[in-house]
Amino acid sequence: MQKEQLEIEKISHSLAHLLAMAVLKSDPQAKLAIGPSIENGFYYDFELSKKLEEKDLQKLQKEIKKLITQKIEFKKEEITKEKAQEIFKDQPYKLELLEEIEKPQIYQSGEFIDLCEGPHITNTSEINPDAFKLTKIAGAYWRGDEKNKMLTRIYGIAFQTEKELEKHLKQQEEAEKRDHRKLGKELDLFTFSDLVGPGLPLYTPKGVAIIEELKKHIESICRKYGFQKVSAPSLSKIELFEISGHAQKFKDELFHVSSKKKHDFVLKPVQCPHHTQIYASKTRSYRDLPIKYMESDKQYRAEKSGEVGGLNRVYAITIEDGHTFCTKDQIKDELRDLVNIVKDFYSALGLWGDHWVSLSVRDYSHPEKYIGDSKDWDICENVLQEISDEMKLNAKKCEGEAALYGPKLDFIFKDALGKEIQIPTIQLDFATPKRFNLFYINKEGKEEHPIMIHRAILGSYERFLALLIEHFVGAFPFWLSPVQIKILSISDKHKEYAQKIHEQLFAQNFRTELDISDENLGKKVRKAKTEKIPYILILGDKELEEQNITIESRDEGNLGQSTLEDFITKISKE
Repeated sequence: MQKEQLEIEKISHSLAHLLAMAVLKSDPQAKLAIGPSIENGFYYDFELSKKLEEKDLQKLQKEIKKLITQKIEFKKEEITKEKAQEIFKDQPYKLELLEEIEKPQIYQSGEFIDLCEGPHITNTSEINPDAFKLTKIAGAYWRGDEKNKMLTRIYGIAFQTEKELEKHLKQQEEAEKRDHRKLGKELDLFTFSDLVGPGLPLYTPKGVAIIEELKKHIESICRKYGFQKVSAPSLSKIELFEISGHAQKFKDELFHVSSKKKHDFVLKPVQCPHHTQIYASKTRSYRDLPIKYMESDKQYRAEKSGEVGGLNRVYAITIEDGHTFCTKDQIKDELRDLVNIVKDFYSALGLWGDHWVSLSVRDYSHPEKYIGDSKDWDICENVLQEISDEMKLNAKKCEGEAALYGPKLDFIFKDALGKEIQIPTIQLDFATPKRFNLFYINKEGKEEHPIMIHRAILGSYERFLALLIEHFVGAFPFWLSPVQIKILSISDKHKEYAQKIHEQLFAQNFRTELDISDENLGKKVRKAKTEKIPYILILGDKELEEQNITIESRDEGNLGQSTLEDFITKISKE
């Protein structure tokens, strides 16, 4: 598999060079930036002298296919910096890159020369001309810095066979249909405002309804296992994060907040240091442990502006977070409980089973990347392995994937398109309690450091909502649907009865909407279906006369007539 991956990377990288050749033929004044291979393909960034449109991609693709038939060779050569500067004297982006390269390397393909480390194919006969496609044009700041010039980026995808290309295009078509940004707007779940700023989502009542249901569900499960809610401010002195080690880890991602009154704070990038201070607020006994805190609150990361988009990468992240403080003897029991919480939550969404577990441990060759004592790390890693064995998690050991302060169990699920997503995590931490000098009084009356277990069950609500939107294509399960039932009146004389049904369902805490507008019934039904509402209740002469309802189910079609009581019994089970 690794060999196949290397081959496709070579093909992709070589196609990026052919793309540059095709662009230069149509725009000889174009300036070349970079053109790497990426997952499933490649891109190249250009400063163009004339505008390029989507329709031009076909012309470029046709030119690349011509180049492929010419069996052009890719010849590697190491040259002096002076020679490289002469070759690229009219290419300012290449000259800037050369300033950071001690031993330049070029690849020559016919008359085209590019500054490149490779690897590449031997010649273009290794490329299947029917297994690649130029896909889109986008803007990209040079080096990802918004202070730099905006360049034109051309993307392409590449495979070894035409069948693989067709399969990928179908997957992309399905992904576009499920795109949470598109569906989120259509279903009125969230929005963004230029005045508020990018990366700062605003949730509508319907979006909040889903998030609140998720909060209620996860909190009800966690309460059964002894977790209690706490609340901490979004601001903190930076010293808090210097002690925890996060100030160093997130030094380029911290938001600093100051005022003319000489306030100097940072917005919290994580919640665990705040929770240590709640624990430290009074003396604890071994009889008090375990102590379990949970909180769903905003955290803030100064992501690169070019990487912010949709709900998957934002500045303000609402994290479902929890921390357990316990003794060494209690670790395994607490870990078992946390694994069961993960299982309970994901079973309710129908996701448990199609997943695998990572035992994320240290990079043993680089211990300097972590905090804490190596002996503590040994204990933590061994305990997590034992839990994996006992609970038949079959965790796969992944070196270098541990957290800053300790090893962890990461649960990786597949989304509707088969893409792997890591969300739940359970992390053992001996280091943080020592750094903050947290202690409890043990049975011998002596001070002892507790163990800290970090856990996130659904991670961030932003990413989780994006996952759910795309997984269910906006057709959420009944319990999660922002509007569960829509009640439609056929004419004016049915409005009062519709209002009565609405009030009865609302009193039972169902999320209902009432449509007693003067639109015709067909239009009302179509609108409700586009909103992907689980149940539509239609009320006309017959329903009014018999004091019942006609039910249209999103998932089961027309269910016919029913009493309201029987309908409530049915949906209560859901």
